[in-house]
Amino acid sequence: MHSNHLLLEEPIRMASILEPSKSGFFAALTKIVGTLGPRSRSVETIVACLKAGMSVSRFDFSWGDTEYHQETLDNLRAAVKTSRKLCAIMLDTVGPELQVINKSEKAITLKIDEKVTLTPDHGQEASSELLPINFSGLAKAVKQGDTIFVGQYLFTGSETTSVWLEVNEVNGDDVVCLIKNSATLSGSLFTLHASQIRIDLPTLSEKDKEAISSWGAKNKIDFLSLSYTRHADDIREAREFLSKLGDLSQTQIFAKIETAEGLENFDDILKEANGIILSRGNLGIDLPPEKVFFFQKSAIYKCNMAGKPAVVTRVVDSMTENLRPTRAEATDVANAVLDGCDAILLGAETLRGLYPVETISTVGKICAESEKVFDQDEFFRKTVRFVGEPMIHLEAIASTAVRAAIKVKASAIICFTSSGRAARLIAKYRPTMPVISVVIPRLKSNQLRWSFTGAFEARQSLIIRGLFPLLADPRHAAESTKATNESVLKVALDHGKAAGVIKSHDRVVVCQKVGDASVVKIIELED
Repeated sequence: MHSNHLLLEEPIRMASILEPSKSGFFAALTKIVGTLGPRSRSVETIVACLKAGMSVSRFDFSWGDTEYHQETLDNLRAAVKTSRKLCAIMLDTVGPELQVINKSEKAITLKIDEKVTLTPDHGQEASSELLPINFSGLAKAVKQGDTIFVGQYLFTGSETTSVWLEVNEVNGDDVVCLIKNSATLSGSLFTLHASQIRIDLPTLSEKDKEAISSWGAKNKIDFLSLSYTRHADDIREAREFLSKLGDLSQTQIFAKIETAEGLENFDDILKEANGIILSRGNLGIDLPPEKVFFFQKSAIYKCNMAGKPAVVTRVVDSMTENLRPTRAEATDVANAVLDGCDAILLGAETLRGLYPVETISTVGKICAESEKVFDQDEFFRKTVRFVGEPMIHLEAIASTAVRAAIKVKASAIICFTSSGRAARLIAKYRPTMPVISVVIPRLKSNQLRWSFTGAFEARQSLIIRGLFPLLADPRHAAESTKATNESVLKVALDHGKAAGVIKSHDRVVVCQKVGDASVVKIIELED
C-alpha cells in the first residue's frame, strides 16, 4: 500500500488515473460499517459483503424485532466462519426518535401548499389531512415558522418520499403545518425530525434498554451506537447501564451526533465517548447546507487529535437504487477520507438497497484511491504539535514506530498489545501502511470463573483506520520470553504474507514490550 502513496502536490501521470484499481486482502485502510437488513441478511450475501470490505455489521433497532435481528446475526456468524473474515457487531439504538404512525400502511399523498395536522392521538387513522405521531410534547416544543421533516428515510431534497413541513399554528396538542413539497409516504412508520428543536425525551429509551439487556448482552455486542446523543451525561448514563450487564462493561459507546444540541456539546461528548458517528442525514436538516462540510472537518479533526474513531454516514444514498454513485457522492467519500475519518457507515444502501455488495466494494475502492493522496507527513506534524511535550511513554513509542515505518518504507507495522491501546495510538498517527495488531490474551477472573481477554479488543479495532487485528494463541503471555515472542511474530508475518501485504526483502517495523521496556525494531525479511 505504501508504495502507491502520493502527495497531492506531486505531478500525477494522467494515464495512471486510467489504470484499474487493484484489489487486495484489505480493501482499504478506511473501514466500512454495513447495516444488515432485508437485502443483506442471507449467509451468501453477508459472505460477499465481508469479502468486499465490510468489517463492522450494524443492527438498526429502529425497526425489526429481536428475533429478526438474531436470525441475521446467526447468519453473520456463519458467514464469518465461511469467509474467515473477522467482523464486529454494532447495536444502533432508537433513542428519542419521533415517528409518524400509519397503522393501515396505505400510501399517503401530501400536496404542496395544503395543510396537514400532526396529532399525538394514536386512535386516529393516518391520512393526507392528519398524521398521528408518537410524541405528546411536540406542540409545546415548536412554534409558528419552525421546520419539520417527515419521511421513511428522512428528507434529502431530491426524493418524493419525504416531505418538508412548516409549522402554521399550534392547536392544543395538535400542530397544524403547511406542506412545502408534494410527496407520497408509504409504509407503517415514518421518521419525524423537528429542525433545531429540543425534544424532552430520554436518549436511552425503555425499548433500547430492553434490546441491549436481552439481545445485546446475549450476543456480547462490541459497539453501542447511541442515537441522538445530546450531552456527555447521555454517555455516562449509557455506560453505567452497560456496566450492570456483565460482559457489556467492555462494549464501546459511540456517540451519534444528529442534532444542533449534540453539536453544541460536542467537546464534552467526545471526552466521554469511545468514538463519534457523524449522522449527516439528521444534521443536514438541522444545519444550513453551507455549514455541513464545516462541521464534518471540525469534528473529524477533534476526533483525530483525541485518538478516537470518527465515522461518517450518508455518503452514497443514490446507490440504494443505482449501481454507481453520483460524481458528487464519489467525491464526498474521498473528502471524508482526506479529512481523516476512520470509517464510512452505510445505512439504507446495504439495509434495503438493491446493490449492497457492489456498494461496499465501490466505497472501498474510492477509499483506497483517496488514501494514496492523503498527506500523512502534514498530518503527522500536526498531531505531534497538538500532543506537545513531554509525550507520555506509549505516545512517544507509537509516534516513533510510525515515523520509522515511513522513513524505511516499511510494508507494515506489527504491534503486540493486550489492551489494544498501543495499536490505537499507532493508528492515531495515520501510517500509510497497514498496522497488524497482534492481540495477546490475558487471563482474568470474576471470582466465579476464569476467562481470557482479547476477543473484544481484537474486534473493536475493526472500526479504526489502518488497524487489522490478529488474536494470538492465549498460551503466550503479554510479556513473554524471547522464544514465544519470536513465535508470535512469525505468525504475524505469515499472516501479512498470506494477505499479500508483506513479501520477501520487505521491511517491517515491530513494536513490542520486552520486560519493562517498550521496543521499536526494524526487520528486513529474507527469501
